Amino acid sequence: MSVEYTEESIKSLDWKEHIRRRPGMYIGKLGDGSASDDGIYILLKESLDNSIDEYMMGNGKSIDIHISEHTVTIRDYGRGIPLGKVVDVSSKMNTGGKYDTGAFKKSVGLNGVGLKAVNALSSSFIIQSFRENSVKTVEYSKGELVQEHKETATSEGNGVFVKFRPDDTIFTNFSYRLEYVEEMLRNYTYLNAGLTILLNGKKFISKNGLLDLLQENLSSEALYEPIHLKGDDIEIALTHENRYGEMYYSFVNGQNTVQGGTHLNAFREAYVKTIREFYNKNIEGVDIRQSIIAAVSVKIEEPVFESQTKTKLGSRDMSPNGLSVNKFINDFVKERLDNFLHKNPLIADALLKKIQESERERKAMSGVQKKAKEMAKKANLHNRKLRDCRVHYNSNHELRNETSIFITEGDSASGSITKSRNANTQAVFSLRGKPLNTFGLTKKVVYENEEFNLLQAALNIEEDIENLRYKHVIISTDADVDGMHIRLLLITFFLNFFPDLIKKGHVFILQTPLFRVRNKKETRYCYTEEERQRALEELKPNPEITRFKGLGEISPDEFVHFIGKDIRLEPVKLSKDMSIVELLSYYMGKNTPERQDFIISNLRIEEDVPIE
Repeated sequence: MSVEYTEESIKSLDWKEHIRRRPGMYIGKLGDGSASDDGIYILLKESLDNSIDEYMMGNGKSIDIHISEHTVTIRDYGRGIPLGKVVDVSSKMNTGGKYDTGAFKKSVGLNGVGLKAVNALSSSFIIQSFRENSVKTVEYSKGELVQEHKETATSEGNGVFVKFRPDDTIFTNFSYRLEYVEEMLRNYTYLNAGLTILLNGKKFISKNGLLDLLQENLSSEALYEPIHLKGDDIEIALTHENRYGEMYYSFVNGQNTVQGGTHLNAFREAYVKTIREFYNKNIEGVDIRQSIIAAVSVKIEEPVFESQTKTKLGSRDMSPNGLSVNKFINDFVKERLDNFLHKNPLIADALLKKIQESERERKAMSGVQKKAKEMAKKANLHNRKLRDCRVHYNSNHELRNETSIFITEGDSASGSITKSRNANTQAVFSLRGKPLNTFGLTKKVVYENEEFNLLQAALNIEEDIENLRYKHVIISTDADVDGMHIRLLLITFFLNFFPDLIKKGHVFILQTPLFRVRNKKETRYCYTEEERQRALEELKPNPEITRFKGLGEISPDEFVHFIGKDIRLEPVKLSKDMSIVELLSYYMGKNTPERQDFIISNLRIEEDVPIE
């Protein structure tokens, strides 16, 4: 029977209902806070961007942030919102001061949506504006106006105070990881030298801008003193280190564009062109950029981003009637970098030496690389180790941010995941056993080792991670000694040859349950002994208990519970105070007394937990 299509079939959603029904359109994915791009961090960023824009316009020198349990407060000391417009700014779409380019010439939040999204997606949202000895307070819940207070007198200085609690019916089981918040705040201070941000009393400030960012993110010792170039609306810092691949940090108007965009593409092209002209050599671009670590920041009037989350710049021009992004960056790099290298011959010599080393290594690998590519191409036609998915991260599909690849230990575990996965967004790659320890080896091993070569091809990361095919690379091994060893070997492989995968937050460990506790009415999967004890208490009197000893023991029907909406992932992160070279040398290099002491001090005795 056909459904009648009438005027009543046409419905209009108000702004808050539209945001709450389709939050992905405004903040990307939801998540629970375990990944740095989960929605709760986008809410924080959207609230903070307005304070940053105030600072960029010369108003207010500090921002106070407090995160307690599930509630966030932000207080800036800018000009404050005009008191008669507080309700409009916080609850009317496409309303804000940034449409007037005279007020906010080069800001991030241009579409007037960000703060409204925070409002709509929070169970509690309070905004106060302090302006010229008066304060206006407005309270909301899930976007609905709860109370608009009258203006009252105050002795507090100008600025804005925002307090919100993300709605836990949308962000289930969420919690803020302060290390992700701290990373965000560091980036804000690198881009706004002199700005002070306090997070729960901890101070963040940068004196040298992008130079500080570069020096704090080096994986190993820089091959030469970092080059720092600053101009109107542009800042660049770069150097090379002993590592594989390219590492970039890119920003637009203070926004971290993790996916790059037109400004980063323009820099990469301009850098190669300038180097070729300076040395008067026709050098391959891949050799010039190999091992580079660079930070690029530009300020653009009315920037156009490719999504509401503003992670990739789409603008082609610096301003509506200005130079193209390509020409602006090319002219700047050509003039400033060329002048710098002429004035600093020792750095110019060190840079040329590194480029020539990269060229020699590439040519030495060319034979085995060609053969490996041919093997990978044939294998991709029918790769029995890879069970691919339909959607990929390097596409424009709306589900691209949900894509994952599970790297499993053997065919048994991969079989269960393959049968229970979401074939649209979840791929599976099966290892043949323990991979090689790649510490101290050159990238030649990636092409000579069939498994590594096929994994590299599956991920599509041979040159860099710009066209990575899956957003989440999930190491899925047993939680026993052998499984832990495989995790270490895979992490070593990624750190050695593709460190950007980990630095950019793409690598995770799959957490799987140790126990299943059930009665006739309910089944609980327990990841810790504490969860098991709680389940035993709540499902008594006589629940059935099963201990899972490996992924291969879990049936596909049960696996679907662990890799679906309730998936638990532990991100693989790097400590800022240790270089990759030192890290791998300590844990994966030759045996040393220090490592022996570490192992002895951290021994664990595994015992089977009795099934009661």
